[in-house]
Amino acid sequence: MPRMGPHDTSSSAAATGCGCHAGRRLFTSLLLGAAALPVMGQQAQPIPECRRSRAAGLVPAKQVEGAAQQQYAQLLGQAQQQRALAAADQPQLQRLRYIAERMIPYTPECNERARSWRWEVNLIGSDQINAFCMPGGKIAFYTGILAKLKLSDDEVAMIMGHEVAHALLEHARERMAKAGGTELLLRGGAALLGLGSLGDFAAANASQLLSLKFSRDDESEADALGLVMASRAGYDPASGVTLWQKMVAAQKGAPPQWLSTHPAGETRIKDIQARLPRVQPLFAAAAKPDRRFGPPA
Repeated sequence: MPRMGPHDTSSSAAATGCGCHAGRRLFTSLLLGAAALPVMGQQAQPIPECRRSRAAGLVPAKQVEGAAQQQYAQLLGQAQQQRALAAADQPQLQRLRYIAERMIPYTPECNERARSWRWEVNLIGSDQINAFCMPGGKIAFYTGILAKLKLSDDEVAMIMGHEVAHALLEHARERMAKAGGTELLLRGGAALLGLGSLGDFAAANASQLLSLKFSRDDESEADALGLVMASRAGYDPASGVTLWQKMVAAQKGAPPQWLSTHPAGETRIKDIQARLPRVQPLFAAAAKPDRRFGPPA
């Protein structure tokens, strides 16, 4: 991985898993800001794209979010040991955190649990074209996706919105519930009603959170909600088209690993274009960013 130098104290705390709340220090203002959304020029309204599967409710959210926190800390710890975890003053990390700061205040409207999440955003030095948001608001981007695709801020926001949408829609909980269904049936209805074995299943599969592959339906749902989130944060949803043109070119027609189950190419672009009439008014009404960044030099 590229060497990025020592990182700040808050990142170190998260990486070592010492219990220090880096995300709380970094994003306390976001949680407070969520109560002041009308000031940003948009009234809170039901968001159709926020409908969640009932299956997600079969797996306790606290256990999944706790497991995600542990694995996220382990990932940051490994990156720190390899000197691949970006310092707080790294320009691309500042860029990611700025975009997240604009998006996160809107998340409780979609999922009330997001109001209490300890949001964290980190940048990891790696050639991978990859990014994710784990349950509980644990966001990470790899330098490869920023550098190889030369992403604009709007394109970064499209990726971040997509990944945040997975967390808001609790797709990880849903996939765990569905994957554990057969085993739970074998253990009997009593275990299902008690949720005990589901909790065990969630804990036992914590190591799969980073590599969890969502279904095409999940990916399409995250696309739709991600466009809404990015648009409300003031980023142009039409950049979803240019983003995927870059994705397809970078992968020579194949979807990248982080979206391997997602429709790609012309189908993906047509889907985004079909959704633009829905989100363009949100973008037009949104307060626009007062800072702009460029891709890595």
